Amino acid sequence: MLDITVADRFKLGKKLGSGSFGDIYKSTDVHMNQEVAIKLEKINSRHPQLIYESKLIKILYGDIGIPQIYWYGTEGNYNVMVMELLGPSLEDLFTKCGRRFSLKTTLMIAEQMINRIEYVHGRNFIHRDIKPDNFLIGLERKANVIYIIDFGLAKKYRDSKTNQHIQYREGTARYASLNAHDGKELSRRDDLESIGYVLMYFLRGSLPWQGIATRNKEEKYRKIFEKKRATSLDELCSDFPIEFKAYLDYCKRLSFDESPDYNYLKSLFRQVLSREQISLDTVFDWDQQNDKPQTIIKPEPAKKVPIEMPNAESKSKKKKCNIF
Repeated sequence: MLDITVADRFKLGKKLGSGSFGDIYKSTDVHMNQEVAIKLEKINSRHPQLIYESKLIKILYGDIGIPQIYWYGTEGNYNVMVMELLGPSLEDLFTKCGRRFSLKTTLMIAEQMINRIEYVHGRNFIHRDIKPDNFLIGLERKANVIYIIDFGLAKKYRDSKTNQHIQYREGTARYASLNAHDGKELSRRDDLESIGYVLMYFLRGSLPWQGIATRNKEEKYRKIFEKKRATSLDELCSDFPIEFKAYLDYCKRLSFDESPDYNYLKSLFRQVLSREQISLDTVFDWDQQNDKPQTIIKPEPAKKVPIEMPNAESKSKKKKCNIF
């Protein structure tokens, strides 16, 4: 364990994990006697991102599901971000629940994930690294809130003055959109498509392009792309409510700079909740765990229901945000 005290206030504790850029530690605010999380990145990193990420999160902070930043700066040989301590990630909880989530839990996760990314998009940013590890639950009274974290790859999807889009940079292959694999510019549609893959991962237990054996990272990325492109939505979403296919189909049909209709996407999953008579009570699978494996029963195939696609873009107002 590193013997580091940040800003004469935050004492480093045990390591919790690693993000896209840097390691995360559970720590103590000795002034307030409360636990916090500290993310460290060596200042000589090839592509330092932590100070940028800290500033970005402070800009985004103010809506539910965005962690609070207490301090950021440089300490010794490290860039440092001190933030709100959160609970386990959805990936950790997925493993705890036997690597399968119920339909109810997946639908409740979908609602919150779309809300989080809608807010981020509303501030003119795209996340670009959507995966279960980057969504954490809160602690204590916020235990039913799903937070979005790890903005190391986040970028403005559009310059507020010139409308110039960002250049492509690699995210996480398993959940990446087909546009990302194909080297195309990324925009809001790609974050949403990635959420769709995460939801199917939770329902299915795995994705068809997982576990591909390759000799190197480049070959693996290419083979995942080929398998993902060859997998039809009918195959991917087979035996699950048709709304999951409709969600992904809508995301794939969005044009590069089109404003997604977030309300339509959320309404798809609320339609499943209503039809299956599922209560949106924020009681998740992991809340019912007593340190014993839980059997999650795969839902019955849903009846074919008409899905009406929206005819126009959402007209919701977007807040402008200038950064650096």
